[in-house]
Amino acid sequence: MLSRLSVGAFKTAANLRASRSSSLLSAARSAPVRLASTSSASSASSESLVNSRATLASLSLFTAGTIAWYTHLYGTLPFLGEVHAGNLGDDGLHPPQYPWPHKGPFDTFDHASIRRGYQVYREVCAACHSLNRIAWRNLVGVSHTVDEVKAMAEQVEYTDGPNDQGEMYQRPGKLADYLPAPYPNEEAARASNGGALPPDLSLIIKARHGGADYVFSLLTGYMDPPAGVEVREGLNYNPYFPGGAIAMARLLFDGIVEYDDGTPATTSQMAKDVVEFLNWAAEPEHDERKKYGIKAVIILSALTLLSVYVKRFKWSPVKNRKILYSPPVDKTH
Repeated sequence: MLSRLSVGAFKTAANLRASRSSSLLSAARSAPVRLASTSSASSASSESLVNSRATLASLSLFTAGTIAWYTHLYGTLPFLGEVHAGNLGDDGLHPPQYPWPHKGPFDTFDHASIRRGYQVYREVCAACHSLNRIAWRNLVGVSHTVDEVKAMAEQVEYTDGPNDQGEMYQRPGKLADYLPAPYPNEEAARASNGGALPPDLSLIIKARHGGADYVFSLLTGYMDPPAGVEVREGLNYNPYFPGGAIAMARLLFDGIVEYDDGTPATTSQMAKDVVEFLNWAAEPEHDERKKYGIKAVIILSALTLLSVYVKRFKWSPVKNRKILYSPPVDKTH
């Protein structure tokens, strides 16, 4: 049968076999080329996404928005100090830290100083500043006795009513009344102080950065303006006040108050006493809070030691026991 085939048929079959092998080889070679082209296309698309203007603009807007939100919350730029065109003196001189008697975790207010501080407030500060959040009853047991507070409250006339005829009337103060304000309203306060409003002193220690240190430094920091500093008429120079110019004049001078206990009424002593009083006014619960905190620490420490004892000595036999299984022994063999 093979002898019947011509030479041309053998040549045709060989050519067909060679073409098939060459097509398979070209397909095998083109496969990695396709994979390479696919990967290059994906990398090109990712590079175009990164380098596109829309992506850069969105990232820029996100970064600018984040910085603006941080500045809105904290008032400064992130990772930088306070950047502004003004002088650092515009924010006031930073007050030093003083060793207040109530500063420690186990320390309480100096109640003798609170009593003297109330006297300084009543004779010096109460002419302009109110103490709206403190009632007469709050002084009982802190700086004065009940009889003393009742006598002081009865010296003040309060408007009450209406009575049976529908009219308002004046009555002596009682323990439930709040300390009287020096002015009937804000407009009267501004009119009497050249347009400046004297702040309420109930929370002044908490409302100012630096707290008691700032108020003490402010009361004792009055001085003549240095060379090159001009203070407008009607203002006073105090480096601890923001801007350096304050409408309140210096009020504490040596001997302006005569203490009942014979303590020398120096400027620093009066400033210390009135700041101690104002600190108590801002935190009347200070001593009780520390007392409850100590009790809570003692109770929680005892419960912690008890739980460790129960865990270690009571549960250790249960948690460390070992259970063994002994299979029955066949005694027939």
